Amino acid sequence: MKKIIMILVFSSNLCLAQNSNLNFEDAILGNKNFYKDNLYNIQWIKNSNEFSYVKNNILIVEDSNIQQKRITLEKINKILEADTLNSFNYIKWINSSNFIFQIDLNIYKYNFENDHILKMFSLPDNSSNIEYSHDLSKVAFTINNNLFILDSKNKLTQISFDNNENIVNGQIVHRNEFGIDKGIFWSNNDKYVAYYKKDERMVSNYPIINSNSRIASIRKIKYPMAGMSSHEVKLFVYDISKKKSTMMRTGEPNDKYLTNICWGPNNKNIFIAVLNRDQNHLKLNSFNINDGKLNFTLFEEKNKNYVQPLNPMIFINNSEFLWRSERDGFDHYYRYNTNGKIINQVTFGNFVVKDFISIVDDSLFFTGSHNNGLDTRFYKSSLFNSESEIITKIEGVHKIYPNSMGTLYIDSYSSANNPGTINLINSSGKNLKTIHQRDNPFSDIIMGNIEIDSFKLENGIVINTRIIKPYNYNDSIAYPLLLYVYNGPNVQLIENDFLASSSLWMHYLANQGYIILTIDGRGSENRGLDFEQIIFRNLGEIEMKDQIRGLQNFISKENVDKNRIAVYGWSYGGYMATNLLCTYPDFFSCGVAGGPVIDWKYYEVMYTERYMDTPEINPDGYKKSSILNKIHNLSDPLLVIHGTDDDVVVLQHSLKFSQKCIENKKSLITFSILDMITMLEGRIDYI
Repeated sequence: MKKIIMILVFSSNLCLAQNSNLNFEDAILGNKNFYKDNLYNIQWIKNSNEFSYVKNNILIVEDSNIQQKRITLEKINKILEADTLNSFNYIKWINSSNFIFQIDLNIYKYNFENDHILKMFSLPDNSSNIEYSHDLSKVAFTINNNLFILDSKNKLTQISFDNNENIVNGQIVHRNEFGIDKGIFWSNNDKYVAYYKKDERMVSNYPIINSNSRIASIRKIKYPMAGMSSHEVKLFVYDISKKKSTMMRTGEPNDKYLTNICWGPNNKNIFIAVLNRDQNHLKLNSFNINDGKLNFTLFEEKNKNYVQPLNPMIFINNSEFLWRSERDGFDHYYRYNTNGKIINQVTFGNFVVKDFISIVDDSLFFTGSHNNGLDTRFYKSSLFNSESEIITKIEGVHKIYPNSMGTLYIDSYSSANNPGTINLINSSGKNLKTIHQRDNPFSDIIMGNIEIDSFKLENGIVINTRIIKPYNYNDSIAYPLLLYVYNGPNVQLIENDFLASSSLWMHYLANQGYIILTIDGRGSENRGLDFEQIIFRNLGEIEMKDQIRGLQNFISKENVDKNRIAVYGWSYGGYMATNLLCTYPDFFSCGVAGGPVIDWKYYEVMYTERYMDTPEINPDGYKKSSILNKIHNLSDPLLVIHGTDDDVVVLQHSLKFSQKCIENKKSLITFSILDMITMLEGRIDYI
């Protein structure tokens, strides 16, 4: 009888492979020499045609014609008396003569003209969540759970005074969902600061084990699970001149979501996208910052499944703004006036808007998906109609940096066969100057062969795949195959950028004689609303069907050893790997699951309820999606890796899985990752 192998290894690193020309350390840990030819921290200097970048720890300033200035870390550190600057990665330009940089909690200004360095701010110990005012004359930050402001005269002002450890000011709320990446919002004129206040007193404490010490300790976090009490959030506005905070009256119920915070052009109103806990009804509301009262609701947006607001409104002028929505099936821009009346849809088509770039005269510049989501291109649309024009015709994934006037753009792009090009272009896409052409860092290294392919479902939907084959691939040999999987919401594994978004360990494994297959099935990102939301209330079901269909499609065309097919993934991918082994055991010989979700009722409120509703509303969906109900089908060796201090996918998932394996009399045998590879090679008999 086969033994079912399951491991709980408490580690955060997975190392697959043996020796090869691409060595083990380089494949797993990376090698800085592979990236030494890159340009970093590309940015424009405000109100100029000068831009800067970092290469080999040298800060270089150029314009459209010639290189203007260079400065080394050694020069900066020679001027500094105490602190040491280690990189230029986080400088911020004030103007063409001055930039600021931070060393620990000290903030400095460097002047190019006279090589003078001035210490602007020295923040108190334990300062974090640092946000500069627009004019860089003030800085807001938190110490523990309270908010402070420090001005250029070193005057420190405390904004909030909460001593309860469960009330948090000025920090990220809603567990980073809804595009939230900060908790402090300066007004346009720097006279006000808006900030989140999060009350977690009603949320259950969750124990996280720290096993570093001889006697393990427990760190308690607030972890709201699906269907349970969530934290409550308010938005406050602090008036610097009046030294007063005012709460925006967002109303009941208290466990709704306050997202996409945006200041109005006149600095008198602040806009909040208020989303209900069911996440299917959004209201864009305007609030008066002086008394916190609701001015009015500009518009409402509903969806039978969910609405996912990820981007604040963008003001075109004092009376009009752009709003992003998936209401027509793809993420697009819509033009509104400040009374909430829609004027027109600005972008239109079967592509997804990705990043706002600029507005120049009557034109909107942005990046969007192309070629079934594989490419990211630079687009232009008139603000008055829905005709969108692709500016960058060259294939690949483009990242665009506009100057502040919107007249010049830096276009940084790569593709599966291009390690990276950086051009200076105009608004028509004409190349004015090639700033940098990256050499292939792997030109002298044996690498696997990458193929971006696709297959069609019965309904005609195209599913993208990536295949990495051994460098010496021979179609007469039946190769073992690893299916690398994620296939969860808001993630795309395959893009037409350098190496097709693959990791070096995949090439290392290919060099050992394996094929690595990846499939971006339905539910993954950048393919439109129907493609993404088809998984609603039944996580795992559609995704697994697409993975199996893709695997069958590949096996039908290639010579694969069907007795040596493995599946591997992390987080949602860990959920998928475990689920696939328990649902389609006949397809696989073994699997690896890192930090897997096992049962969605043990995962956090915001993410889970968006895709699954609550366990009370959708009991059948939770039952069908839970791997705990499928363990009796498990017949393949499985390696489970989970960190004891994981506060996103908590260890309880793997512990529940382990307990259920015992109840189902599934043998538990601990083995190393090397054993996993050896098993794939057929050197270990587990009969």
